Amino acid sequence: MPDSKGHQAEQLAARYLQDHGLSLEASNYRTPLGEIDLICKDQDQLVFVEVRYKANQAWASPAESVTRSKQLKLIKAARQYLQQHDPAGHLSCRFDVVAMTGDIKAPVIDWLPNAFY
Repeated sequence: MPDSKGHQAEQLAARYLQDHGLSLEASNYRTPLGEIDLICKDQDQLVFVEVRYKANQAWASPAESVTRSKQLKLIKAARQYLQQHDPAGHLSCRFDVVAMTGDIKAPVIDWLPNAFY
């Protein structure tokens, strides 16, 4: 998320997940195939997180904006990350979405573990 509200949303999401027991491994992991906003660990599981922020939900919720096309890009980027960081394939992983709405200074946060596969 290149804009300042997007960056704020990612920082808030990282803190939220850390407050809920996850550890932050990386942020804004970029590949030619796509970008992963946050990469966390939840015990022995790697968690690839897409962060979405919308001030309002007039047309769709932030979570609904993670289309199947976007999911496939995230999956491809995650595969590349795993090839570099877990070549033996020992880590299990999942894809979460952190959706935020409202005022960016105090958003409503909806964490969706295992949002897609």
